[in-house]
Amino acid sequence: MAVFVLSNAATPLYGLWQRDIGFSKGTLTVVFASYVVGMTASLLVSGVASDRLGRKPVLVPALVLAALASAIFATAASVTALIVARLLTGIAVGAVVSAGMAAVTDVAGPGRKRLAALLASCAMVLGAGLGPLLAGVLSETLPAPTVTVFLVEIALLALALPVVLRMPVHRPATTGRGAWIRVPKVPRGDGGRLLLGIAVFAPGLASTSFVLALGPSLLSGLLGTADRGAAGAMAFVMFLASAGVQFAVTRLRIRTILLAGSTSIVAGMSVLTAAVHTSSVALLVVAALLAGAGQGMGQFGGLSLLNSGIPASRLAEANAALNVGGYLPAGALAVSAGYLSDAIGLTDGATTFAATLAGLAITGGLVVLTRGRRVPGA
Repeated sequence: MAVFVLSNAATPLYGLWQRDIGFSKGTLTVVFASYVVGMTASLLVSGVASDRLGRKPVLVPALVLAALASAIFATAASVTALIVARLLTGIAVGAVVSAGMAAVTDVAGPGRKRLAALLASCAMVLGAGLGPLLAGVLSETLPAPTVTVFLVEIALLALALPVVLRMPVHRPATTGRGAWIRVPKVPRGDGGRLLLGIAVFAPGLASTSFVLALGPSLLSGLLGTADRGAAGAMAFVMFLASAGVQFAVTRLRIRTILLAGSTSIVAGMSVLTAAVHTSSVALLVVAALLAGAGQGMGQFGGLSLLNSGIPASRLAEANAALNVGGYLPAGALAVSAGYLSDAIGLTDGATTFAATLAGLAITGGLVVLTRGRRVPGA
């Protein structure tokens, strides 16, 4: 959770950096998406390294890199510094979504895999929501608005370090085969589990990424408020919905959870379109809640499918594969939405993005409908 606080802590602060440094919405989404580049590079190695070396040798460097990224954010005076900080953040998060989530499953034991998926997923989304909330509130109430939250984050990471060091997990008995740096994959015969998860998780993640990247611009450009606390609170309730809905659906079949996630994303994009055309804060918040719920169900469903069928010796790599499939399209869509908004305006750009994402979510739902019955455990 501590690492995921950093993943979105910069969100309410981009307006301040835009004012002080000077850059466009397109550049903003490049800064945002550099996180995805770092994360993808990390996922090419962190899952395999975790399965072969153990969880701790991957998680401890991740905490150190996250602290370094926090220090760079706190002293950033250029777009380059922001990109480097986001890149390092992505590397750290890539290690956590593969090795960290697998570690939760290891500690939970074989009899509590569904609970492990729930807790790991909720830790991720709660951290992702707490980051912008802390940044928004602290930047509005305390001096040094682009510094304070990152000092708090360094303290959180320092608290997380002894937790990682004391985790009751052990180094694997075997080191596995194949290249250390490779596109992460699942064992032969488990591709259906991965496909179902990505089909809903990817558009869900893209919808929340859009709210994070351009939500503050929507609030200030269309809805007449530049309050960073409001932007942070909107992101927080989005991820709070993501966590809450996972507890609500934990007893449902995984196929049902994924279909509900797809439906929530489509509804969220419809409401987002209405929000930007009516300049309604209330509708924008509802769209964020629906997007968060869709991502939460896609993420929980995907992790549950992997946990139920992937052996522990390949689980971190499987988690990495799920996140590569989710974050790559999310990053590409966020950058496209930013530059499109610069070219044709925020209203038309957001509308086009929402329609595209709704189409992807519908496609994902159809994949779950047609293939879900053939996947064991779904």
